[in-house]
Parts: sequence; C-alpha cells; structure tokens
Amino acid sequence: MFVDEVLIKVKAGDGGNGCMAFRREKYVPKGGPSGGDGGHGGDVVLVASPHHNTLLHFRFNPEHTAERGRHGEGSNRTGRDGRDVVAPVPIGTIAYDFETGELLHDFTVDGERFVIARGGRGGRGNQHFATPVHQAPTRHEPGRPGQERRIRLELKLLADVGLVGFPNVGKSTLISRVSAAKPKIADYPFTTLEPNLGVVQTDDTRTFVMADIPGLIEGAHEGHGLGIQFLRHVERTRLLLHLVDVSEMSGREPKHDFDVILNELASFSEKLAAKPMFVVATKIDAAQDVKRVQSLARKAKRNGMPFFRISAVTGKGLTELIRAIAERLASDGPAAGQV
Repeated sequence: MFVDEVLIKVKAGDGGNGCMAFRREKYVPKGGPSGGDGGHGGDVVLVASPHHNTLLHFRFNPEHTAERGRHGEGSNRTGRDGRDVVAPVPIGTIAYDFETGELLHDFTVDGERFVIARGGRGGRGNQHFATPVHQAPTRHEPGRPGQERRIRLELKLLADVGLVGFPNVGKSTLISRVSAAKPKIADYPFTTLEPNLGVVQTDDTRTFVMADIPGLIEGAHEGHGLGIQFLRHVERTRLLLHLVDVSEMSGREPKHDFDVILNELASFSEKLAAKPMFVVATKIDAAQDVKRVQSLARKAKRNGMPFFRISAVTGKGLTELIRAIAERLASDGPAAGQV
C-alpha cells in the first residue's frame, strides 16, 4: 500500500524534577544542600531514510512519545536524561505543524535529522539556591514539560523527470522500457494506482530518475478519476514529459488531450504548469492518420515545447528521447540519480 500523507502525534519527554536534599554524612562537619538536577526529557527525532518509500509505517503507529528525564537525587546526583525516539521517514517527506500549517522541515538528503519535538529541561536541585545568607534552601524546580504537537507528514517523491498524461497513453510502458521499474501494465484505464520510480541510464553512463504517476482525466482537479492528489509527486521534477496517445484507438483528439492536461496542471499549481515540458507522441506505430501527429506537433511548437515521436513497444524514438532528456538535465545541473 502506498501512503503519502499521514497525521501523527508526537510528545517529547518531560524533564525530571530537581531534588531537595541535605548532606548528613558522618565525619563531614558541615552539611548543606545536595539536591541534584533532574534529567532532560528525550526528543522526538525524524530522520530521512533510503529504506522507506512510503509513510505506511506511520499509519499503524501514529503516536510517538519520548522517555521523560529521571528526577534528581541526593549527593548532587543528576537524573538520567530520557531516551530519544527516532522515527525514519522517506527521503522527500515534508513535515508541517497541523495546527498552524507551518512548514517545519523538508527531508531531501539521506540521513538528515530534525528534532520535531524537543524534550523538557530538567529542574534544578536545591544545591543551586544556596547563598551566603541562605545556606539551607528548600527551593527546587520541577522539570519543564516536553513539547507536544500534531504533525502532518506529506511525501513528495524526488525525481528528475515526471510523466503526465491521460490513462493508457503508455507512461508505464515507457518507464518499464527505459528503466528497471516493473509497473503494472494492462489495456484498461487507471492501471497505475500509485507512483512508480525508475532510474534511467543513458548510453554515455549518465543517469536520471523518472517518475510515473496515475493518469489524469478532464475534471481531475474536481476529483474525477483519481483526482490530482498524485501530482505532488512531480512537483519537484525538473522536467515533465507530456505523453499524448496519437493512435486512433484512444477515440480522442490528441490536441484536445494536450489542452486538458495543461489545464489540469494549471488547476493544481501554476508553478507546476510552468515547468519545462517535452511533448511526446506515443503509440506512433499504431497511428494511421498522419494529420493527428502533425497537428499535435504544430501545437507543441506554438507552445515552445520540444516534440518527440516514440513507440515504447517497438522502441522507436526512445534513444533520441532519452538522449534529449539527459542533455536538458545536464544543462540545468546534476541529476538526482547522480547526487
């Protein structure tokens, strides 16, 4: 099961109380206050892990509580600090404060750590309150409470290239041909129900990461089909491949499909709609009407978008497409697969 959004509750440990005690030792002529400090409460820490690719483990364990600090003891003994709770999150997770909506942290690097709830400070023992005029203080402090909050975790996959388009335009077939990804492929709509990632290697050993998301349909921003909930997973990409089925089997006009997808992207995010985009005519081996391909090519040119013709089944045009993607990514900087 792919889970990309969860709500969790975190509670850091409370600090231990400071101790009130006095020295009463045989052969020690002068006593005095000897109450130790309380230990600090444990933190709740989130750490980015490459071994997790979904937030499913939080669905069954939504509450995370760190250990409280132990109380101080006599003879100036400080209480033990509470143990931290460390919870792994997939790389690409964003943490928000549920109450305020504030962005707390974006995990983009393997091993990155962030204290999501900080433990309370331990209270001071009465040894700290002795003065020349008050040598037997009875004052001591309670431990501070640990931070408690509700956190919304949202996963956005990290990829260089995102595939968008209608259902059954060949997105899953393409990613299966150019990478080791094995998505489900079938001849019915919405075969892809969750995002898939694949690492693509070019003929000159360069690599980049490609993301395939479930197909969009007209009205997706209103909840039609699977909606636009998965578009968050291509928000971080540097390039979009807009796949359009130009064969007659779809029963739709390629130009209309092109406009619909652009509208759905804009309805989700203007920033996403403004990303660099390649237009890719798919199933070119089954296209009998050349005018359908030519009209889409003209529309792509008017929008200033590079146009490619491919057949993921026969492999036609795939080498040229992959090479063009690698060149475009190289001009922008290092690809995610090379970081």
